[in-house]
Amino acid sequence: MPKDNNNRSGKKKLLLVLPLIIVGSSLIIISIAGFFLWPRPDKYKNTALKPDVPNSSIPVAVEFNAPELTVLDLNGGSVSLRDYHGRVILVNNWATWCPPCKAEMPELQAYFDDHKDQDFMIVAIDAGDPTHQVQRFVFEYGLTFDVLADPNMDALTAFRNNSLPSSYVIDESGTVRLAWTGVISREMLEKHLTPLLED
Repeated sequence: MPKDNNNRSGKKKLLLVLPLIIVGSSLIIISIAGFFLWPRPDKYKNTALKPDVPNSSIPVAVEFNAPELTVLDLNGGSVSLRDYHGRVILVNNWATWCPPCKAEMPELQAYFDDHKDQDFMIVAIDAGDPTHQVQRFVFEYGLTFDVLADPNMDALTAFRNNSLPSSYVIDESGTVRLAWTGVISREMLEKHLTPLLED
């Protein structure tokens, strides 16, 4: 008899506690769902993920001889960095599949449009894509600076940097003066490259 009383008493306690367990579990599930699904204020959003607002990298001042490098133009002819000797160039290592590379291309084109009369050229070297893909990209983005193909990705080896995009300013004497790893904004180009064009 006392055993039955104990069983009844245990069942009553369980019946009293069970709703609390269910309610508590529901609140935990709702809280977790709310954390992931509830809209965040703008100040918590990472604007670096928005392709129209790329965060620009800041260049490093360097001083070394431009590497010996020969790649291909989009018709299959050989082009060397030596061919640009006597003018300031921005070498940009990029690829058609690279989102940050795509994000900075309009910035590079706009900068080139404004400074091409200063004996300046952008030399965009694609890392490993088939030539027809590069040609299509050039057409779609309306690029008017020099775009070259590098099927063996020799430029990445020559500059000792496998990151994309990466860019280098080479002055008239063939000396690398600035190095960027990551997206470049128009503001950074004006601030760091334009003074070299005006020297």
